[in-house]
Amino acid sequence: MPFSLDNLLVIGISSRALFDLEAEETLFQEQGLDAYRQHQLQEENSILKPGAGFGLVKALLKLNALTPGHRLVEVVIMSRNSSETSLRIFNSIAHYGLDITRAALSGGAPLAPYLLAFNVSLFLSLHEDDVQAAINSGVASAMLYRLPDNAADPEQIRIAFDGDAVIFSDESERIYQEHGVEAFEEHERENARKPLPQGPFARLLVALSYLQNNFKTPDGRAFPLRTALVTARASPAHERVIRTLRAWNIAIDETFFMGGVNKSAVLAAFKPHMFFDDQHGHCLHASNVVPTGRVPVKQDK
Repeated sequence: MPFSLDNLLVIGISSRALFDLEAEETLFQEQGLDAYRQHQLQEENSILKPGAGFGLVKALLKLNALTPGHRLVEVVIMSRNSSETSLRIFNSIAHYGLDITRAALSGGAPLAPYLLAFNVSLFLSLHEDDVQAAINSGVASAMLYRLPDNAADPEQIRIAFDGDAVIFSDESERIYQEHGVEAFEEHERENARKPLPQGPFARLLVALSYLQNNFKTPDGRAFPLRTALVTARASPAHERVIRTLRAWNIAIDETFFMGGVNKSAVLAAFKPHMFFDDQHGHCLHASNVVPTGRVPVKQDK
C-alpha cells in the first residue's frame, strides 16, 4: 500500500526556512549558481544552524510520539535546490534527529505546483514569490523573518495568529483601510451575528483544533498544543470574532483584543514557536521577540 498523506498535518518548509542559509543565499545572489553549487559541495558535511522555522517544525514533529504507529504530522523539505546540492540539508536533518524523510527539490523551478501534490497544510519559506503563489493557490503560507536572538523553545507547542487577513478573510480589513476605524466598527457592529468568511489560515486552525480535541497525551492530560489569537481588534469589533469561532466550533486557548496596542509584549509573554500576521509593520516588531511569518494577501488571477 502506498503511504498516504491524507488526514495528516503536512508542513512544507524551504531549506532556508528550516536552516540558516543566509550566507549561502548572499553567495548565490552575488556570485551566481556555480559558486553556490561549489560551496555546498565543499561544505556538505558542515552542519547548518537552525533557521526561523526550525523550532516550530521540531515541536510539531514531537506529536508523532503521542500516538505510536499513527503519524499526525509530516514535514516535507521543499527547496529550489537540485539533488546534487542538497546533501548538506539532509546531513543537517540527520544531525538534529528530525523525523523528515520526504523532499521536493525543484532545481530552480517554482514550488507552488507541488504543494497540492504533497497535500501541504502549511508552507513556510523565505522566498516571497513561492509564498505568494502558495497563498494564491489556497495553501496557508507565510514568509518568515530572521530568527530573533534568544528565541524561546517551550516544551508545549505554541502558535499565535492575527485575525483579519489570516484566520479570517481581509473583507473587514479592507473596510478599515479604505474608510477608517469608524466605518469598520459600524460594519462589525451591524454584522456581529454574521460569521466572518474564512481566511487563508482558517483550515490550519481547524486542523489544530481537531488535534487538540481528539488526542490526549499518554497520561491522559490535555494535548500539548496551545493557540492564541492576537488581534488589533477591540470592542465593539470583538463580538463578531467570538461568534465566528463559536460558529466554527473552535476554541482558541488565549485571545487578546489589543485595540491597536503593540503586540510584541503579549507575544513575548506567550512565547509562541511562530506568530502569523499579515501586516509588515506588526511582523517587523514581533520578529524582534518571537519567530514570525508574514501572510500575504491573495492576488486574484
